[in-house]
Amino acid sequence: MIVPLNSPGIRNRPGDPTDCVARMTGKKKSAQASVEAMYRVFTVPEAPESTLSRIDQNISGNLTGFLQEHIVAVERDLSEVEKYFADSAIPEKPIFVSEQAQFLLDKLVANSVHTASPSFIGHMTSALPYFMLPLSKIMIALNQNLVKTETSKAFTPMERQVLGMIHRLVYQQDGAYYRKWMHDPRHALGAMCSGGTIANLTALWVARNRAFPAEGSFRGLHQEGLFRALKYYGHEGIAILVSRRGHYSLRKAADVLGLGRDALIPIDTDDENRIQIDALRDKCLELQRQKVKIMAICGIAGTTETGNVDPLEAMSDVAREFGAHFHVDAAWGGPTLFSRQHSHLMRGIEKADSVTFDAHKQLYVPMGVGLVVFRDPTMASAVEHHAQYIIRKGSRDLGSTTLEGSRPGMAMLIHSGLKILAREGYEILINQGIEKARTFADMIREEPDFELVTEPELNILTYRYAPARVQQALAAASPEQAERINMSLNRVTKFIQKTQRERGKAFVSRTRLEPARYGHFPCIVFRVVLANPLTTKDILHDILEEQKELAGVPGLKDEMDILYQHTEAVLGGPVAKRA
Repeated sequence: MIVPLNSPGIRNRPGDPTDCVARMTGKKKSAQASVEAMYRVFTVPEAPESTLSRIDQNISGNLTGFLQEHIVAVERDLSEVEKYFADSAIPEKPIFVSEQAQFLLDKLVANSVHTASPSFIGHMTSALPYFMLPLSKIMIALNQNLVKTETSKAFTPMERQVLGMIHRLVYQQDGAYYRKWMHDPRHALGAMCSGGTIANLTALWVARNRAFPAEGSFRGLHQEGLFRALKYYGHEGIAILVSRRGHYSLRKAADVLGLGRDALIPIDTDDENRIQIDALRDKCLELQRQKVKIMAICGIAGTTETGNVDPLEAMSDVAREFGAHFHVDAAWGGPTLFSRQHSHLMRGIEKADSVTFDAHKQLYVPMGVGLVVFRDPTMASAVEHHAQYIIRKGSRDLGSTTLEGSRPGMAMLIHSGLKILAREGYEILINQGIEKARTFADMIREEPDFELVTEPELNILTYRYAPARVQQALAAASPEQAERINMSLNRVTKFIQKTQRERGKAFVSRTRLEPARYGHFPCIVFRVVLANPLTTKDILHDILEEQKELAGVPGLKDEMDILYQHTEAVLGGPVAKRA
């Protein structure tokens, strides 16, 4: 157990940088600002027995224990938490490190989300390898800025190496290729970003500029803007095509790039939540007739909601037919390429012009870092920017081709994961995640009162609580009857998910899908992501048991009675009595 930081004999031990400015005011010490104090804060390390060092040792020695002890399991209303952060005035006087550390433990840590918990299976956040914490300290201590070699030195070639390693994972070029291009100061194999959103934006930024290059009297879209580009090339508009399961970051990209959100055109999906190729090609032909430039076609390798993978090979053929940039958002599913057993699910990704990875997902790196790799090393030059004082032409750094300027050396953590876990380690993690999802799907199928809504293709699945007799009624119901039952099931699902989250033992998320089996009526479902290697079959069993229990709590009785009324109206039997 951690000793409270304000306990006698703990607070302001000798060696605490603030100790030197403590002044006795009666029996209470107070911190004061001074030139000496500011100097010491920047130069004097914490003593081994100081309060901050004790926290550090506790986290480093037993991170899981620290999180379990300090994160409160039962959810507290956010309006209550906001009260701890209500004062907008910056304090005039300093406080001791120990006071701030105790505040963070009591008010911030205690009310944070235990994303590393093996029963936290609702989102794309997992436990981290233990080595990420101490290695992160190296990165923070060095405080390198990857915008320029003058502020990063060795971090720049490391960043280029990481981009080369992921590029090789995707495009599988030989060693000679990477010896030529990886450290070429005039080219870039990709761009490091703060996450998948910026990676997708960067890819489409490149696509936009390449779609309207300099020609004749026109100096290029990047110089003259979208209006002049469309006018010069004789287009009536511009479009990006993606399945209806595309990530919302693509809408953001269309907005930021000045295309408008309507430029992102959703294409219908099949029963497995994959884009319909015929519908995609038909839409491309329609846009072509309307003189709309098809700037990019985006494939999804691991949809956020269901984990499905678009038919990437067929999409690449369509993109080539219409002269469009082919981008694959593999923020989630990209690391499946590590698995010899499952990499075939990514077939066609090597034909993409650009591919997004989110390292803080299945590369198991801390928030937030992502990257985009380009098939052609010359592509990044389409967005190149220079400034005489920092990002000059010919420099080896990547600041000239990244949207973000100042960037931390997060590539160091990706590099560490790729070296320490290696291909074989990531392969094990990917294989286990997919196998675990299939096991959980089997468990759901064996439970008569649960309905599996989407089969796991990778390691994401969806399901809902639906008693066996309700499922029987749905199978026989008219469209109107099925709609009433599903509306009731939606309220039941929402209640169970929210109540389970508030209890704090486990967490699954919820989303809304339009299953073909129910006439594409919007159905609220539980969504589970099984990437945490610490999640066990017993934990999954307990999650289902708790959900069954929640279906019988008094607070849900009225809604369950309504559900059974709709059910018996279809089956013609007496309304079921509930205990």
